[in-house]
Amino acid sequence: MPQPEVLESRDRAGALLTDTEGEPLPLAMGAQNVSMWYGSKRAIDNVSLDMPAKAVTAIIGPSGCGKSTFIRALNRMHELVPHARIEGSVFLHGQNLYASGVDPAVVRRRVGMVFQKSNPFPTMSIGENVIVGLRLNGVGDRKFLNERLEQSLRMAALWDEVKDDLHKSGTSLSGGQQQRLCIARALAVEPEVLLMDEPCSALDPIATAKIEELIQGLKTQYTIVIVTHNMQQAGRVSDFTAFFYMGRLIEVGSTTKIFTNPSEKQTEDYITGRFG
Repeated sequence: MPQPEVLESRDRAGALLTDTEGEPLPLAMGAQNVSMWYGSKRAIDNVSLDMPAKAVTAIIGPSGCGKSTFIRALNRMHELVPHARIEGSVFLHGQNLYASGVDPAVVRRRVGMVFQKSNPFPTMSIGENVIVGLRLNGVGDRKFLNERLEQSLRMAALWDEVKDDLHKSGTSLSGGQQQRLCIARALAVEPEVLLMDEPCSALDPIATAKIEELIQGLKTQYTIVIVTHNMQQAGRVSDFTAFFYMGRLIEVGSTTKIFTNPSEKQTEDYITGRFG
C-alpha cells in the first residue's frame, strides 16, 4: 500500500509552521474554506486552519466567536444539530472527511471529542464507561477490553485512583475525575486526533492542573485541538494558537508569537484585555 503524502502545516499567510529547531511540522488536520450556518445564521466565515501533528493547537476568542462550532466541524459533530450546514473541506491525513461515502461515525471514532461538561454515562460503571465505544464497535474479546481499559485509564492518569472501584458508577467520581474518565473513554477507541471543548471550565484549579499536565503528556502520541476561554491556559498547554473573532480566523501562529508579538491589532487588543 502506498504511504500517504506527508503534508506540512502552514499558517494563515501560507508560511510553514515549524518546531523549535526550525523543522517543518507535518500536518494532521486541515480545514479549508470552511463556512458554517445554523439555519440562516452564519457562525463560521471562510476559515482555513492547519493543525500540526502531535502538537496542541489552542483556539481562543471571545464568547460567541465560533470556537466550539468550528471544532464540531472537525469531526462532523455539528451534523447532530438541526438545520446546521457547512461548506468547505476538512482533511485528516490528506483524506477529505466530507467526501461522499465517508461515514460520520467512523470520522468521530478517528477524531475523538471531550466536552465542556463531563458526561459519563450514569447507568454504567467506571469500567464500562471507558470501553463502551469499543463494545459499540463490536469488540467482544474480554482480554482485549480489559487491556484497553487499563491502558486508557493510565493514559488519562486515572488508573491508580479508580482501579479498585471499576464497578462503581462513573458519576460517583469527582468533577475532575469524571473529566479524565471522559478522556479515557475517548482514548479507548484509539483516535488520531483529540478535540477538547473547554475541558477545564467547570473544574477547580487543582483538577485543571491535572488536565493540563495530562494534555502535555498526551501530545507525544496525539494531535490535540483545545478550545479555551482562558488565555493563561492556552499559553501553558499549547504549541500553536488560533484567534477567532466573529466567526473569522484572525491570526494563527506559534503560541509564543501570538502572545508576545501578534501580527494583527485585533489579536493584540484581545490578548491585552482591551475587549473580550
